[in-house]
Amino acid sequence: MTYASGTLESSQTPRGQSSNALLELRNISKHFGPVQCLTDVDLSVPAGKVTALVGDNGAGKSSLVKCIAGIYAPDAGEIFFEGKHVKMRSPKDAGDLGIETVYQDLALCDNLDIVQNMFLGRERTKWRMLNEVSMEKSAKETLASLSVTTVQSIRQPVASLSGGQRQAVAVAKAVMWNAKIVILDEPTAALGVAQTRMVLDLVLRLAKNGLGVILISHNMNDVFEVADRIAVLRLGRLVTQDNVDMFDRQIVVDLMTTGISTRSANTNRSINDIKVEE
Repeated sequence: MTYASGTLESSQTPRGQSSNALLELRNISKHFGPVQCLTDVDLSVPAGKVTALVGDNGAGKSSLVKCIAGIYAPDAGEIFFEGKHVKMRSPKDAGDLGIETVYQDLALCDNLDIVQNMFLGRERTKWRMLNEVSMEKSAKETLASLSVTTVQSIRQPVASLSGGQRQAVAVAKAVMWNAKIVILDEPTAALGVAQTRMVLDLVLRLAKNGLGVILISHNMNDVFEVADRIAVLRLGRLVTQDNVDMFDRQIVVDLMTTGISTRSANTNRSINDIKVEE
């Protein structure tokens, strides 16, 4: 069994990819001048599952996510969403499809309350005035659907929230707009134990609600706790993607750092089962 990141024909389904994936990337490449950031990356994101995207610093995770989010246009390759070929020229295009990204800085305004943050730039109006009742109702319903019950009031300033609560508001803001895929960039970074538990439970609820989740994380404990699938990037190439039970923590670290692992996640696999062809 060999995991490789070489080019595949568009009619083929690369190892680990699902033919009915909600989002599918084929042979995505991106460069900035002489720097090749991504090379022939194939990735699939099924609905109702958490796909962990892991890799060392500089592996290409951010560039890949920005291609998905419409910030960068790939130099080569194709993107399919719900089985249809799409081109995302801007974050608005991605949002219109139902792809929302929660970046590590969360992009929340501390001086605004929860409702104002969730509707920032998308305010509802009635008779040329803000429809506060409608916005409050939708904000409450969205938070309730994600079982976010720790906030005292949806009118409290975001500055007064804990790290976990802020992360929950940012995720609720994303899913409010009929999101089908949510990308979470290091959602537990700098959080305490209790706050991390809250965010990981939220990630699981997103998948349970049928959304496709892309989780970017350096924390292997978090990855193995919530991920259904793992995709490993190294030096801009996808080393492998597969179900989480095909890995253990050391295998993932080996693949991230060297592109090859001589370990086996279970006794039925040989030591050469996981490797990348250079």
